[in-house]
Amino acid sequence: MIRTQIYLTDRQRAKLVIIAQKQGKKQSEIIREAIDRLIDQAGQNEKKTALKEAAGIWKDREDLPDFRALRSEWDR
Repeated sequence: MIRTQIYLTDRQRAKLVIIAQKQGKKQSEIIREAIDRLIDQAGQNEKKTALKEAAGIWKDREDLPDFRALRSEWDR
């Protein structure tokens, strides 16, 4: 692990102490867990953004086959 110094407000520090005591964990562990959640959330947001940007990118293409006709060939 890499040691990192952060500055907390008085309120943040007080709440962090309470949470750590309730969960029986060290404050540093609580902070690492919160950072992991933030990183995961940011990754999910990036995936959602990429999907939204990709939606409909082929809608105006004229060079694609008629997929409905192709699929109807598979129907029995």
